[in-house]
Amino acid sequence: MRLAAAGDLHVKKTSQGALQPLLAPVNDHADVLLLCGDLTDYGLREEAAILAKELNAAVRIPVVAVLGNHDYESGQQEEVCRILTDAGVKILDGEAYEIGGVGIAGAKGFSGGFGRATLGAWGEQATKHYVQEAIDEALKLEGALARLRTRQRIALLHYSPIRGTVEGEPLEIFPYLGTSRLEEPLNRHPVDVVFHGHAHHGAPEGRTAAGTPVYNVAMPLLLQRYPDRPPFRVVELPEAPPSETEAALLNARQTASSKRPPIVEKPAGSSDRH
Repeated sequence: MRLAAAGDLHVKKTSQGALQPLLAPVNDHADVLLLCGDLTDYGLREEAAILAKELNAAVRIPVVAVLGNHDYESGQQEEVCRILTDAGVKILDGEAYEIGGVGIAGAKGFSGGFGRATLGAWGEQATKHYVQEAIDEALKLEGALARLRTRQRIALLHYSPIRGTVEGEPLEIFPYLGTSRLEEPLNRHPVDVVFHGHAHHGAPEGRTAAGTPVYNVAMPLLLQRYPDRPPFRVVELPEAPPSETEAALLNARQTASSKRPPIVEKPAGSSDRH
């Protein structure tokens, strides 16, 4: 399975026709397109309608997406979801989804900082509400991960779960680019790869504490780092080995098909006459 991922498309009212040449090459390079939030610039239904037209015109493979913070800006996120869903995009918000034998756990995520600098729920009520939002998004991700039943699994986010892929952004804004609270469920429910966006000037890749590869696929970052390539990251998942049960069933079928027919003995005194 070849996965193409991009985020931070920031489609505007004036973006008609701008996205098609950027995304059209995806059909030749991938089996699924993953979009990591900030699909629109101001979260307007008009922007979502333009994105839907661009995707339908340019992309012929399945599209799975999560929303980003920009998609919430105008309070029209439900309309944005409806328009994109009607266009065939699968939007995930704490859900698990399977396509081609690959399980996808998707959530927007939230901010709050990393490691020892992660904001704690202490002090003013406003701070506690802010931290609770990060906890709730982490729980959404964990719930989706726990429901995956496939051997190959990926996580789809907007905010970063690790500090490594926001390196390169101004240090002062690190806390607003993601949170380690999103890494915790990834360590408890391992996946093959994590995709996120949001950090336009961050690092293209990093790893969780458990060694899982994490890719920052913000389109502005990919266009800047790889100007001679299409602005999406392609990851090819190798074919998953069969489980012990699947291997046993396959072996049993192969053994059964290779056996010679049984010998039929006729008891003494039997006759072929009817």
